[in-house]
Amino acid sequence: MRGVKKQDLPSKPCATCGRPFTWRKSLAKTWDDVKYCSDACRRYKQSGGKPPSTKRNDT
Repeated sequence: MRGVKKQDLPSKPCATCGRPFTWRKSLAKTWDDVKYCSDACRRYKQSGGKPPSTKRNDT
């Protein structure tokens, strides 16, 4: 069996919205420095603007 199961990957909470996000291969080199789950959360934290929505509107 190769690799690691998805449920065994490390995760951490987003500094802006608090949602947990898991390790991705694209973040492997900088995982210790990653703070945000998305570009929207990163932009919000840097600009101090409107917070990103944490709820889905499925209406």
